[in-house]
Amino acid sequence: MLDRAAFCAAVIGAIAAGGAAHAQATAPLPASAVLIEDVRMFDGKGDTLSAPLSVLVVGNKISRISAGRIAAPEGVELTTIKGGGRTLMPGLIDNHVHVTLSANTQQDALDPKVTLETINARAIEEARQVLLRGFTSVRDMGGPVFDLKRSIDQGRSPGPRIYPSGAMISQTSGHGDFRAPDEPSRRFGGKASRGELMNAAYIADGRDEVLTATRENLRGGASQIKLMAGGGAASAYDPLDVAQYTLDEMKAAVEAAADWGTYVTVHAYTPRAVRRAVEAGVKCIEHGQLLDEATLKLLGDKGIWLSLQVLDPAPETAPAGVRAKKGEVIDGTDNAYRWAKKYKVKLAWGTDFLFNPAQNRNQNADILKLRRWFTPAEMLKMVTRGNAQLLALSGARNPYPGKLGVVEVGALADLLLVDGDPLTDIGLMADPGKNLLVVMKDGQIYKNQLR
Repeated sequence: MLDRAAFCAAVIGAIAAGGAAHAQATAPLPASAVLIEDVRMFDGKGDTLSAPLSVLVVGNKISRISAGRIAAPEGVELTTIKGGGRTLMPGLIDNHVHVTLSANTQQDALDPKVTLETINARAIEEARQVLLRGFTSVRDMGGPVFDLKRSIDQGRSPGPRIYPSGAMISQTSGHGDFRAPDEPSRRFGGKASRGELMNAAYIADGRDEVLTATRENLRGGASQIKLMAGGGAASAYDPLDVAQYTLDEMKAAVEAAADWGTYVTVHAYTPRAVRRAVEAGVKCIEHGQLLDEATLKLLGDKGIWLSLQVLDPAPETAPAGVRAKKGEVIDGTDNAYRWAKKYKVKLAWGTDFLFNPAQNRNQNADILKLRRWFTPAEMLKMVTRGNAQLLALSGARNPYPGKLGVVEVGALADLLLVDGDPLTDIGLMADPGKNLLVVMKDGQIYKNQLR
């Protein structure tokens, strides 16, 4: 098995090699300014489209929005896009992804015979596809993405803005304990697992280890910290109902994150797990489908975010216990959304795809699952401006200071041009290959089907 230094060297090499190839194939158009003419704008805040407007992007920000003619700035190279009355909107945001882990199966991720170059080449390609699907920002909720993020930020490979958590932090027998059944703990004669070596998940028990794991992620560049606070539907060792981590252990992570100006979010489904996390000071709950009405009211009263997903059933090939647990989570989703709306809980949206690469192509279509509880305008506001507000919770550790999720002067220029009106036909969002004609991130055009 690779030691950590060799592992990191291999990861960096794979990112650099793969990134160079993709950057050459999909380099953004060179332009100092972009003028998008004759568009109707969904700004991320309102319920209707604007009258026809033109939008000028200079550098990486929106410089001007006007119903009249916008003159090209002097001394810059200008690219003009004729919108033809189509819809201009903010880039989409997925607040619960695992870029590297969703690009690989669990078997491949944990198999030492599968090279790290292969694992990371898949992640590079998945990041490119995420951007082309119109997701210009994502919050990665666990996995080895620090090097991939740097590759994207440095222009070596295309992809979304990544808000990384680093390795998921789990107790022994928790939702992030990916060891094989016969693999002993490092405390009882074992070695660091492959999941730990590849920075997918740290197994940390007790206050001291939780502090170390949290600080290790912050050292690597985490914008927020992800802790496993309860049982999981797909994990091997933990029943769905169990609470994970003591109050003191969770407080240790919260305190360490606060010292770095950021926050802790937790994987949790049940009232007991969520209430303990709230007492510890966490700012966001991932999942929460099994919460009761009183606990959702508590989240609303305290202004704590709920990052809720509409999950798919487990496949028929999954073990019976996994299918039963997943079914229980799915059955609780309707109540969770209804009570969250009733008590005005701050809601975020994400997909949470993991270890099933074929599922990734459904990322856009997953938005449509929200139709059961929300209007098209509410859905689009959630996956743009609402999700951007959660990203900003990372405070001093925000890797992309600036306003995201809106179309307004001074905002970062992450923009989509949609062939149609998604406020009247939200189904347009499910087919990005056909209906997203332009994808811009940070003022650079990565897709333009109107040329």
